[in-house]
Formats: sequence, C-alpha cells, structure tokens
Amino acid sequence: MKVFQTIGRTFFAAAIFAAAGVGIHGQKMNGENTGKYPLRQDVATIDGLMKASYEVVSGGAGEKRNWERDNSLHHKNALYYFFKNVDGQRRLVSMTLAEFHGLTDAMVATTPFYETEVNREVRVFGKMAHVWSTYETRLVKDGPAARRGINSVQLLNENDRWYVVSWIFEGETAANPIPRTFDSQR
Repeated sequence: MKVFQTIGRTFFAAAIFAAAGVGIHGQKMNGENTGKYPLRQDVATIDGLMKASYEVVSGGAGEKRNWERDNSLHHKNALYYFFKNVDGQRRLVSMTLAEFHGLTDAMVATTPFYETEVNREVRVFGKMAHVWSTYETRLVKDGPAARRGINSVQLLNENDRWYVVSWIFEGETAANPIPRTFDSQR
C-alpha cells in the first residue's frame, strides 16, 4: 500500500474497489478466470457495470463474495483508493483489487455489508466516463442506512466493454453532508 498525505479535507474510509481484470472473451489478464466472467450484461453498459459492482461487494456476515466476477469488472491496471487516519492525519491509501479483496474478506467474516446506489451522475467523453455514485451502506439487509457517501468512479470503454479504472470515495459526515445535487432523497 502507498500512503499519500491529503491536504485540507477530511474523509471517512469505507470499502470500494478497483484493480486487476479479465478481458471480454474470458482471456486471463490478471488473476484466475474460469471463462464464466465477465457476464456480458455486467460490462456492456455503464448501468450494468455499476449494478454488478454493488452486487459483488454486498452480502451477509461470513458470506463469500464473488471475487472472480469482481475481477472481471476491472481493468488490469485499475486502483482503489480510500482515506484513513495515520498518525492523526487523513492519508490517501491506494491498493490493488487483490488487496481490497483481502481487506473485505476479513471485514465480512463477522460483519454483514450491503451497499446500494441511490443516485448516479455520469459524464462520458470518447472512451472514458466519470460516474458520481451516491451510496448507502446497511449492516442489515433492507435495514436502515448505517452510512452514506459518494463514490467517484473512472471508467474506460475498450474491447467493446466497460472497465473500472479507478474508484475513490468520500463518506458523508455532519461537517461534509452530501450535496443536494448528488442526493435524490432530498
């Protein structure tokens, strides 16, 4: 993991992802792939990619996540970023998807985690897209939201499919509420 100092903003760390992927026709690019993934409906559209991204990370305590499917959603060079406290300061942490999977496996062994998208804004230019995805995290399926935030997701369209290239998020706090433009519930 690489740690970078952040300047002037505070962020709340939670789980999201990006990194190694598999090509559209099942060729091995990074990690193991049985050829079952990617599913065409997962990668043909931005909507399918975002839906699959939330599905693979969500589940009950002890429930094994489908990391093979998750690998297939990401470009082989993708990265995942979050912020955490290091020596009393907020620092940017980057990791590969494999590192994220290990961190998530440890967390979900004892903690249910259900993340859903509640609002999305997309901008596309050529082969790249930027997605602002407002999320809610629940610790009980269909229960109340335990936390909320915004995922900033960068995508690439290549080989007739979409890939996640990078993913970074900021959790909502009292001092940093989600703006109305990103909150369809306000």
